[in-house]
Amino acid sequence: MITTFSGNEGADLETRNPHGSSYASALDSLVQHKVASRLFGRDATLWGADAEAEAAQRLGWVDLASRATSVATAAREHASTLHARGINRVVLCGMGGSSLAPEVICESTGRELVVLDSSHPDMVAEVVAQDLSHTVVVIASKSGGTVETDSHRRIFVQAFTDAGLVPAEHIVVITDPGSPFDVAAQEAGYTVFRADPEVGGRYSALSAFGIVPSALAGVDVDALLAQALAVSTAFASDSPDNPVLRLGALMGEAVRSGVDKLVLAPSDSDAPTLGVWIEQLVAESTGKHGTGLLPVVVGSPAAAGFAESTPDGLLVSFGDLVPDVPALSGWSAHVRASLGAQFLLWEAATAVASHLLEINPFDQPDVESAKLAARSMLDGDVERRSPSFVVDEVEVFTSPDLLPNSTRTVEAAVETLYSLVREPRDYLAIQVYSDRLRDHRFEEVRERLAVKLGRPVTFGWGPRFLHSTGQYHKGGPATGVYLQITVAPQGDVQVPGRPFTLGEFIDAQAQGDAEVLATRGRPVLRLHVNGPFALRDLMEALV
Repeated sequence: MITTFSGNEGADLETRNPHGSSYASALDSLVQHKVASRLFGRDATLWGADAEAEAAQRLGWVDLASRATSVATAAREHASTLHARGINRVVLCGMGGSSLAPEVICESTGRELVVLDSSHPDMVAEVVAQDLSHTVVVIASKSGGTVETDSHRRIFVQAFTDAGLVPAEHIVVITDPGSPFDVAAQEAGYTVFRADPEVGGRYSALSAFGIVPSALAGVDVDALLAQALAVSTAFASDSPDNPVLRLGALMGEAVRSGVDKLVLAPSDSDAPTLGVWIEQLVAESTGKHGTGLLPVVVGSPAAAGFAESTPDGLLVSFGDLVPDVPALSGWSAHVRASLGAQFLLWEAATAVASHLLEINPFDQPDVESAKLAARSMLDGDVERRSPSFVVDEVEVFTSPDLLPNSTRTVEAAVETLYSLVREPRDYLAIQVYSDRLRDHRFEEVRERLAVKLGRPVTFGWGPRFLHSTGQYHKGGPATGVYLQITVAPQGDVQVPGRPFTLGEFIDAQAQGDAEVLATRGRPVLRLHVNGPFALRDLMEALV
């Protein structure tokens, strides 16, 4: 069944699915139960009684486009003040939803923004060492309690001070009003932008978390808000033509039919990183209680996993060009919309899909479990594993009983892991804890392994994926196989005022997450590489 909606409000959607009757039934049910108008009317009962209390505090995003103009104006004015002082390099320190949307916005508009969402010492040291006198650092955190972001703040304060600069003149804070971070930031004399406390991180693209860093980088954020506002009435309508209901029905019904991989591809170069933002939104919202939709982000419709799809893949492309790529599953869609409309469409459609799947789209219980495990590792409460064996500069760690005792090469270890990707819904997740600015070419291994295995393969930089697909890995279906690669830093960075270094922290994050995965029966192979040069050699060994 092929259905096409060509709206005149800035959002076009074409969908294909092999089960026209079930999709039509789901769409009709959404219309009959007025799900769209209830969603945009902030009806917290849409996801069941267990989710109602949290949902009541997390629906502020539905009308942000009409309320964020004052934040946009204030951010634009502060940008002018900074530029007049010669401060034009913007560094954003945030994790998950606090950093991904601004990254997409700036890249799609050609504005420079340095996103620091890593605890790897090499990456942090590289960003901190550059041009501090012309740098404004945006610290984005709802509470201020995120360890990565708090560490970044401490390191930058020390760096500005050491350079003879006044930290308060170079730091901007985005947080919830009345949060501990809000109070501390005011006391420190920082410029503070307050976000809507009823908007969760992954739904915050059009809030202060998305708007302020983008405006400081020179983006016309008023135009972005106008794009979302232009589609808001159509998105709130209880009509079978509503793209929100149609995309939400497609996502939810696909999962219920066993198609649980959302393969995302840009069809042109307008918003190449939009898929990474969608990945976090969908994975963290739906990946829980043994169900959900796993996003698989690829570079283009010609990439492995999209051009040669699998039976469990829902193919979704976005951009002006409509690719002629049939989905093996029969499930596909193409979205043509402005960036502001894309943000609102995906947020609302994900909430609708979660309604159909009867899950709470606003919590992330398994993200918290990984944080607790990392803290236990850092505090020494959990004994660290010894490597199963060591080959040259690579230490090999495994979850229990993964490898035969006779295995003594990296190639044999990875082939054993790959052999576990065999069931119709299995996938391989590659997780790399390294400097993603320096080692960005390592992402190429995803497509090569997708070709090799003929199955969906995801790629995530640690620790940023812990605030994204990390929820799905532990809370979604037990179909994942995990290849974790950690890279020893060339130099460590002490976190001022804390009893740990960044190197110790990122090591605890990786090991903690691996332990949680292992306790849930997920197979994990960890390869610890002692240096970036060994990482390049390892890339060839993996394929």
